[in-house]
Amino acid sequence: MSSPSTQEVTHLLLAWSNGDRAAFDQLMPIVYAELRRLASHYLGAERPDHTLQTTALVNEAWLRLVDVKQARWQNRAHFFAVSAQMMRRILVDFARERNNLKRGGGARQVSLDEALVVSPERDTDVLALDEALERLAALSPRQSRVVELRYFGGLSEEEIAEVLKVSLRTVQSDWRLARTWLYRELSRGGEDDA
Repeated sequence: MSSPSTQEVTHLLLAWSNGDRAAFDQLMPIVYAELRRLASHYLGAERPDHTLQTTALVNEAWLRLVDVKQARWQNRAHFFAVSAQMMRRILVDFARERNNLKRGGGARQVSLDEALVVSPERDTDVLALDEALERLAALSPRQSRVVELRYFGGLSEEEIAEVLKVSLRTVQSDWRLARTWLYRELSRGGEDDA
């Protein structure tokens, strides 16, 4: 069985947004499988002793997505952009909770994939990354969004351009600038320059 095309997924999302329960039933296994692939990718970069499992991350993201009231999904890219935000929030919340349980112990570590090499050690604290993305968002919301969509959402540059309604060249430029900025921020630990 071949995987559904982007247009088919978009059609099902639009139908679901319009209240079609049958579209939801068809859509669920398709997007669930993609969410599972993304979650597996993110958690594969975690430390071996990480306790959050792929299924738990997917289920939490799915429950939040289904609970979104009056969602008007524009297309597949829009759906996975929102999914990216939710997965990021879940991972950050999990890391914060683990830190609180440790009472000041070191934060959970997460290795970033090869596409986003921003730490010299390649082992970057997910909380530090989240804080750096928040600082970047204050300076350049679009660049922060490009990183979030690319890393957490697994979207291609073309899909990001579609979601953000900018050119592919703009996305590529934002990606380069954001990676450089994040590398600098995470290398210095987010300390302010005097």
